[in-house]
Amino acid sequence: MPTLFRFLSVVAVIGGIIYGTIFALANFVSPKSREMTVVVPADKFLKK
Repeated sequence: MPTLFRFLSVVAVIGGIIYGTIFALANFVSPKSREMTVVVPADKFLKK
């Protein structure tokens, strides 16, 4: 039983670290917005 508890504790700590990292990235890092232009060939519109 102590081995199971130790395993679950390690998994919980690793999960908490991953969750904290994702939370920090989502809240504290803001993406830079920029213009984007995509050229679409005319034959894409003519196909039916």
